[in-house]
Amino acid sequence: MGNLVAIVGRPNVGKSTLFNRLTQSRKAIVSDTAGTTRDRQYGKCSWNNREFSVVDTGGWVVKSDDIFEDAIRRQVIVATEEADLVLFLVDVMTGITDWDEDVAAILRRTKLPIILVANKVDNSGEYYQAAEFYKLGLGEPQCVSAATGGGTGDLLDLVVSMLKPDVESDVEDDIPRFAVVGRPNAGKSSLINALIGEDRNIVTEIAGTTRDSIYTRYDKFGFDFYLVDTAGIRRKNKVTEDLEFYSVMRSIRSIENSDVCILMIDATRGIEAQDMNIFQLIQKNNKSLVVVVNKWDLVEDKSQKVITTFETAIRNRMAPFTDFPIIFSSALTKQRIYKVLETAKQVYENRTRKIGTSKLNEVMLPLIEAFPPPSNKGKYIKIKYVAQLPNTKIPSFVFYANLPQYVKEPYKRFLENKIRENWDLHGCPINVFVRQK
Repeated sequence: MGNLVAIVGRPNVGKSTLFNRLTQSRKAIVSDTAGTTRDRQYGKCSWNNREFSVVDTGGWVVKSDDIFEDAIRRQVIVATEEADLVLFLVDVMTGITDWDEDVAAILRRTKLPIILVANKVDNSGEYYQAAEFYKLGLGEPQCVSAATGGGTGDLLDLVVSMLKPDVESDVEDDIPRFAVVGRPNAGKSSLINALIGEDRNIVTEIAGTTRDSIYTRYDKFGFDFYLVDTAGIRRKNKVTEDLEFYSVMRSIRSIENSDVCILMIDATRGIEAQDMNIFQLIQKNNKSLVVVVNKWDLVEDKSQKVITTFETAIRNRMAPFTDFPIIFSSALTKQRIYKVLETAKQVYENRTRKIGTSKLNEVMLPLIEAFPPPSNKGKYIKIKYVAQLPNTKIPSFVFYANLPQYVKEPYKRFLENKIRENWDLHGCPINVFVRQK
């Protein structure tokens, strides 16, 4: 179970640049206008054989002066509630602002490990200027230059030394773990209560090792699995009622610790940006997916046409990954609740599906022959052989070709679709690799 590190600080101190540095990506949109980061600010960082997740809080800010400060203050509070360690970024060029003092005041009150990071330190003069940040009362500032990478190695050493050790929980490995995720009020708690509410006695709870991931063992009606539930459902904090950032931070752990994610969407509101954020987290972590459209009892027109429109809309938003089940249910009236479990179980089994090599080649090679990869610069690409890799987290297939570098994304998607058409991998992400034969 990994740790979660949050980067906080006022706009334009270089949070995204540091995030890119740590996760080695150019994902975030970096520009000089304050408040431009709207990319999904979540990634993984590995250093000295330790892996942890990084969240950049900068991406979740509303533009407007009075709300703006308030929003960031709330974010800092959420970050301290959810993360295991906070990196507080300040800017040597501008020195201490009232803003930094505000944030520092919130951070001094938490029990979390905080690392004060002075950014934009490019030469030794600026190094001495960083001393003024001692005033914030958060200990010694770590000097870095996120843009050039200076000092980030030492920073990572410090981060890793302060993280809690990765402890394995007492959760049995061969039992599937389902996480119910979705934005606030989509009906997560109602679904969990409908499943285990009345008969709490059959439930054994194992507290996970990360901040309160709770595994609820569910075994009745022929099912046996863990429900992963971050303790968030129990604590309603009024400040963070509708904060988009909040539901994302909340979901990260449940998603990371599960095999199958049950994504709840509110039928009365349709698919919103926040649902997409959570969906992207599920994709980034390669988890299997079941989409549940909840509150179906409140929808007046339940005709097939409405259902089809709804399904199409969801799949279009989530493309290119569209091969997942969608269930229309109501946690309140318990309509199709067990269908959700059956489907989740099925999707979990698809994850572990093994396809024989001879069968794969027998089906796939003729298809490839009929639709070969487009030739590139007059070179013809031949795919000779295909196999499924053993012991992977999700089904992974390797196609051996003479010129793998010329096989582009659209063709890989074609191969993936053909595999899906022939074998049941519904709801489950798969990997397609093309390698030198």
